[in-house]
Amino acid sequence: MFIIAGLGNPESKYNGTRHNIGFSAVTVISDIYNIPLDIRKHKALCGRGYIEGQKVLLAMPQTYMNLSGESIRELVDYYKADPENELIVIYDDINLAPGKLRIRARGSAGGHNGIKNIIAHLGSQDFYRIRIGAGEKPKGQDLADYVLSRFNRDEEPVIREALQNTVEACKVIMLEDIGAAMNRFN
Repeated sequence: MFIIAGLGNPESKYNGTRHNIGFSAVTVISDIYNIPLDIRKHKALCGRGYIEGQKVLLAMPQTYMNLSGESIRELVDYYKADPENELIVIYDDINLAPGKLRIRARGSAGGHNGIKNIIAHLGSQDFYRIRIGAGEKPKGQDLADYVLSRFNRDEEPVIREALQNTVEACKVIMLEDIGAAMNRFN
């Protein structure tokens, strides 16, 4: 079983913000594959279902971004998932242009506090990641204010396309492999 976890912050005031793009991706996956997000366990809002015959658990940690590892660790332990081969984490990246995807099988946190916390709780950097570009912070703007802002009107079509590509990338990772997803979407 794959665990597909999107990172974000749980309060409704953060819906649609750059930092919550992981939640947005999981919501799109949930809608496309009719997987209700109706389970509250392991400090996460979850849904169990199937994508193209592959059993999945969708998860949106409710711990706030910087403590995402608490929830991810509980999910991995409870479902006896192998993080190196069965965990996909989707999150924002301010170093990528809005909507650009970057898929990796492992790596450092790259300054992302949610990923730092997941690495700390898993004790490993070896898990699949899909980073979705949130765009570079404008000069002089506070980083927290920027990542908690919403995408502007010009960026919205690009973000919708990125979310669709993220769904496809998850499918390719599960049905083919991470290399195929990297070749197709990076």
